[in-house]
Amino acid sequence: MADKQELEIKIDDEGNVTIKVIGGDGPSCLALTKEIEEALGIVTDRQKTAEFYEERKTEGQVEQGQG
Repeated sequence: MADKQELEIKIDDEGNVTIKVIGGDGPSCLALTKEIEEALGIVTDRQKTAEFYEERKTEGQVEQGQG
């Protein structure tokens, strides 16, 4: 079963749009917002959260211990 991903989209009084991906990792975040970003126009800033850099574990993946 896939993890749930959510988009939080805010539009301020000046028309600036902020999109936040909740529950996704790096490449999936960018893929999830790609079409929305293209429809809105030019991306002027992109801030990556800690989730962007986290590695996702898949079923059967095993961590190796040190030592």
